[in-house]
Amino acid sequence: MNATLFSEIQRLFERTYAQVGINLEDCLIDRQRCGQLSRAAGASARELSELARTFLRRADDQLHVGIYYSRWLIDQLERHDPRRGINDANIRCLITFVEEINHALHAALQFQRGVREIATEDFARNLELQAQVDTYLVLLLFVAFFRKTQKVSRTDRRWLRFHLFSSQNADGYSCPNLRGRYLETCELSANYTRYLDALNGARRVDEIRIFHALDYPAKKRHILALMDAPAKDDAAAG
Repeated sequence: MNATLFSEIQRLFERTYAQVGINLEDCLIDRQRCGQLSRAAGASARELSELARTFLRRADDQLHVGIYYSRWLIDQLERHDPRRGINDANIRCLITFVEEINHALHAALQFQRGVREIATEDFARNLELQAQVDTYLVLLLFVAFFRKTQKVSRTDRRWLRFHLFSSQNADGYSCPNLRGRYLETCELSANYTRYLDALNGARRVDEIRIFHALDYPAKKRHILALMDAPAKDDAAAG
């Protein structure tokens, strides 16, 4: 049986971090179930994307995960399979597809490590920040695979960064909490991935494994410290 795009991406994340212990494709849900879970999630869920959603619920000290993709999104990825190349026709759908897998995987890994407060804002921001960072790195791999030199150009990086970071419209959320979540995590992930771009492959893997294990406040402090470092160096040199 040929591997699915979903399973290939899950395995990539597991090779980078840790085995999650389940096939996340078994967590896929249909539109009807998505509607039920969205209504149960409350008013703020109405503002989330209709293209894809990840649902998390704790019950009897177990984590229940539901991953939803719209038929339209799946049709787009089947018509423009990223495994044959990524371009303007599939980049946005691929970003959404990868992020939902990442949300589910990191939620499961955190739960395995003993994290139980999955309904907090810090938990949600942690998943969002991690997903944006990991998705950027996955996109780099896709681009490099289709380059004869196996190298990603500055133009490629600008194109990826535009679709993943610059084109986000967090101001479009009416819920202040969601607006703040996406504004902050987008800025943090954009800055952190610039730092990662400057590292070689082995150093980058070490760095993101350390980063992944941090909670959200620690991730934020880490990125802000990296952002401050050049300014401190410049001041000392002057």
